[in-house]
Amino acid sequence: MLSFLPIFPLAQATPAPAPPQEIVQPQDVRVLPGQLDTIPVFNSNSPELVQTEGILLSTFPPNGKATPSAHLNFPFQGRFDIFAHHIAKAPTPEDLRTLYLGILVHNPTQEPVTVDILQAASYLSQPDAPFIQLPSQVENPRGTVYAGPGSRVMSDILRRHRQAEFPPQLVIPPQESRMILNLPIPVRTLEPPINGRSTLMRLRSDGKVYVASLARYAPVDEVGNEREPTLSEWQQLLDQGELATPRDRTPTPPDSTTGNIIYGRVAGVAQGSQWQSQLTDSPTSQFLTIPEPGTAFSYGLSTLAGGRFGTGQSQSAAMLVRYPDTAYFAHGNYGVQYSLTLPLVNPTNKTQTVTLALQTPLKQDQIQNGLRFFEPPAQQVFFRGTVRIRYNNDARLPQTRYVHLVQRRGQQGEPLVTLMMPPSDQRLVQVDFLYPPDATPPQVLTVRTLE
Repeated sequence: MLSFLPIFPLAQATPAPAPPQEIVQPQDVRVLPGQLDTIPVFNSNSPELVQTEGILLSTFPPNGKATPSAHLNFPFQGRFDIFAHHIAKAPTPEDLRTLYLGILVHNPTQEPVTVDILQAASYLSQPDAPFIQLPSQVENPRGTVYAGPGSRVMSDILRRHRQAEFPPQLVIPPQESRMILNLPIPVRTLEPPINGRSTLMRLRSDGKVYVASLARYAPVDEVGNEREPTLSEWQQLLDQGELATPRDRTPTPPDSTTGNIIYGRVAGVAQGSQWQSQLTDSPTSQFLTIPEPGTAFSYGLSTLAGGRFGTGQSQSAAMLVRYPDTAYFAHGNYGVQYSLTLPLVNPTNKTQTVTLALQTPLKQDQIQNGLRFFEPPAQQVFFRGTVRIRYNNDARLPQTRYVHLVQRRGQQGEPLVTLMMPPSDQRLVQVDFLYPPDATPPQVLTVRTLE
């Protein structure tokens, strides 16, 4: 987003702010234990900006379709997720038609199939969840704090909500299709005429289904009023349509060793809905020993090629099927839940003050002397989302806190929790969040013992 500043005479010009100072924090970065689960995720994020009607992502079989290459032939059964994140922008100032996002589910079998909608949320940028300025850390006990639709959707799903717009179940008759989502992305009243919609659903199907996400402009009735597209109109687009445009930048092949990495946008089925792990000293240990006083260690979050902080670990979800011009991995793990347990122990004979923080250091594949930060942080926001922290406080009372974080590039972050740990004290801390769209990986989770 551009902003324009008034031009003043040279004598009144405000000096440009000093460039941020780079700070190196000497702390180890450890490999995050565990791995993604194997739940398939229908991941529709390319093209992010949609300016034509067409197919965004189809896992249908290609036979009988006008554009066979647009159909990836991947059936879902059992637990799976649907993630979709797209932007509509008026192609011309006069063309203010409403773009609809449709997600269609098809039962190819001879028996009815029931799809349970376990959790689901879908929000627009305008008016549901605008990108407002927020402090870097705000308590968010009721889910009323958010900045952007991705931030709001992930907060809802973290709390296991299902929006009232979604029924608890969808029953699909044999050989038929149903719309699980049929919602607008309006731009007519906005200035500039641009809007976005983020959606995440956790589902369970008792039979085989195919899924497609589609984009089309609202049809108009006989008096010129827009209406939502019908199931048959969506079906016709699926059968006869081509991939929506404009296509995003073609990603860099994983084996490339030269030039900057173009990660690309995701359109396909990724493998992994949750990363659940216990952070301990070693695979055979039951505890995580706090750092020495005055030191810290970190675990990478949503690490990826070019941003592994010396661990060699990329957490990006693998793609089971994808379009050739889209991302090779689900970089950023949008919609993936991180559920991390830290069984902290203070083995010393002194009371220690221990903090836990989420941080956004400068992206590095290798580190020298430590993680790099900016003071003050850069202007670009790299993380907006809610984190849940569960722990026993210093009075031994169980606490559950939801905290909305906004972190800019190079931001060290404030402590999510501060613990006074007596000698030999053991304290369990659990951290959960869903990696939000409109965020830029990677981040780290840092444990620090104060001097």
